[in-house]
Amino acid sequence: MISKLHYISQGETPETHLANIQKACSSGADWVQLRLKDVDQETLLQTALKAREITAHFQTRLLINDHYKIAKEVKADGVHLGKTDACPTEAREYLGKWLSIGGTANTLEDCENLIKKGVDYIGLGPFKFTTTKTNLSPTLALEGYQAILDELKTDTPIIAIGGITIPDVASLLKTGIYGIAVSGEITSNFNNIATLNNILSTPATQEQVYKFEKKKNDE
Repeated sequence: MISKLHYISQGETPETHLANIQKACSSGADWVQLRLKDVDQETLLQTALKAREITAHFQTRLLINDHYKIAKEVKADGVHLGKTDACPTEAREYLGKWLSIGGTANTLEDCENLIKKGVDYIGLGPFKFTTTKTNLSPTLALEGYQAILDELKTDTPIIAIGGITIPDVASLLKTGIYGIAVSGEITSNFNNIATLNNILSTPATQEQVYKFEKKKNDE
């Protein structure tokens, strides 16, 4: 089951990433992605092993950004692959069917390609400008999500990502997205996890609204 709230780790050092993952887990996060850039393989491996220890203690699922071989080595729950990372098909052959594989998308074509390659979820974005990621793709805004989702019509969970704050979530859900991935809004205040989980559990998606309206009309 794909979580509706993904916390993407943030920090200036591996130690800060781990501290933030610990705080996120303590605050109720059930899906964490270790996104550690610009470090050597051994540092990433050691940090991932420690992240696995933390998340296992809280029974939180851990995904590793980009590095599917490290994800398997540390017994993570999956991997998230960026647009320039390994092919999801290649990762699936290596990881097997039990680990989750997510992929990054910015366009309808990106989403269609990822679905063909059998990803378990799609991180679609960015919603708006964010300093968390370099080489940012064009922002989508609400209109972009709506246009893509109206055309896509997929059961693959679509996770909105990129500069999302609490006031954005209700409007994003109305586009039909499945959930959100958040970094800065949680790292700045880990109590926001409870707030975000509360918003995400409300009947705000198009499917839920449709069921409500149908029931109302049938009465």
